[in-house]
Amino acid sequence: MLDGVAELPREQWNALVADDSPFLEWDWLASLEQAEAVGEASGWLPKPLVARDGDRLIAACPLYLKHHSEGEFVFDWDWADAALRAGIRYYPKLLVGVPFTPVKICDRNDLSGVHVNFTRHDECEPLDRAGYQLRVGIQYQWHNHGYSNFDDYLARFRSKRRNQIRRERREMLEHGVVIEVLCGDEIDDALFEPMFDFYRSTIETHYYGRQYLNRAFFELLRQRFKNRLCFVIARQHDEVIAGTLNVVKGGVFYGRYWGATRPLRHLHFNVCYYAAIEYCIAAGIHRFEPGAGGDYKFLRGFDAQPTYSLHYLREQRLADAVSRFLASERRHADDAIRQLRDQSALKPGN
Repeated sequence: MLDGVAELPREQWNALVADDSPFLEWDWLASLEQAEAVGEASGWLPKPLVARDGDRLIAACPLYLKHHSEGEFVFDWDWADAALRAGIRYYPKLLVGVPFTPVKICDRNDLSGVHVNFTRHDECEPLDRAGYQLRVGIQYQWHNHGYSNFDDYLARFRSKRRNQIRRERREMLEHGVVIEVLCGDEIDDALFEPMFDFYRSTIETHYYGRQYLNRAFFELLRQRFKNRLCFVIARQHDEVIAGTLNVVKGGVFYGRYWGATRPLRHLHFNVCYYAAIEYCIAAGIHRFEPGAGGDYKFLRGFDAQPTYSLHYLREQRLADAVSRFLASERRHADDAIRQLRDQSALKPGN
């Protein structure tokens, strides 16, 4: 294991990522390290694992040594609490950004376990064979079913919900709010400062918020990652009052950070969802992942999709208890997804 992605060759690392997630690219991961958004102080210690053929990278895995479970969105706090009550040390643990099998590293370093979050469906079986336990979660996602424009998308809603969305969009006009989508070189450099302020305002207004990112990270994104970024900006009387930072790659739109300086009703829905969906339709983007949580997304046409993570726990007593819990949780998740899809805000397609 090394001490960070930043010390590895950018071109070689990105060649391994290829068309995969933009959040695995060197520019994103190295910027987090160099801005000190991850590191000893934040409890996310980067320890990437690589394989080389001579001087050439042939495989790599972003790996983090964690002293807490914050910021992961696959929550294992109950497991940590159960381990504490049973006298089992849970931290530090290894968190894997992409599927890998570092069980030997875990055992050799006396770590409690390895957690592989947000794996693809086809990556689950190999890890299962290697002794990992499957966890199924739920995320709300938007899918483009060949819509020609936003009105075409609205036509898929039942009338009550369709009229509600129209009212929410119309209210922005009544407040004099103009929303625009800017991608890549369209993004004015001056917008990165208010975007950082929006991110920080959201962290500060939620009791569970914790600030990992800083101005230095946003500046590095401006320098290195602009080609992947898409800002949705709201202006009222020419003043920027809200915005979202999103990432686009491979026909997928990833919603990341949102914030606002004025608490206008329905501003959040318009900036985070409606304007983004309208852009996705126009750009031919096939999937929009807006992030974790939020039943309000379900009401606005984001349907339930399963997410997967795999977990290896070294202590057998804890592993057995977690195994029983996960079997029950998987059944509940399967039932919940079926019910949510039956209750979708969208009418069945033709």
